[in-house]
Amino acid sequence: MARVKRAVNAHKKRREVLEKASGYRGQRSRLYRKAKEQLLHSATYEYRDRKKRKGDFRQLWITRINAAARLNDMTYSRLMQGLKAAGVEVDRKVLAELAVSDAPAFAALVEVARAALPTDGTGGPAAQHAA
Repeated sequence: MARVKRAVNAHKKRREVLEKASGYRGQRSRLYRKAKEQLLHSATYEYRDRKKRKGDFRQLWITRINAAARLNDMTYSRLMQGLKAAGVEVDRKVLAELAVSDAPAFAALVEVARAALPTDGTGGPAAQHAA
């Protein structure tokens, strides 16, 4: 059986790892083993933070919607309740964009939500059964 010389493949693998770790501090960018360990941790952080970013954006959208809703004398939760009752299916990303860039359109949606809310002010199940 022919002998397999691994020098070329090993050097290629190590060079790729060190190139990926080129921006890291100290030994993590210069020593193969440290660079490999750091790349494993970096991949973990990258995966975790891709998930976290979605929640962060949702939180930002809710904050913007709440601020704009309060300018129109309504809270975020009442706005969302009214939009759901009115059958308006606009997601939070679009609502936040409207709140920032098109205030009159957002105010119109607030009025639609306000009209769909129960009149007694509670909005609970008892108010729906009493009607």
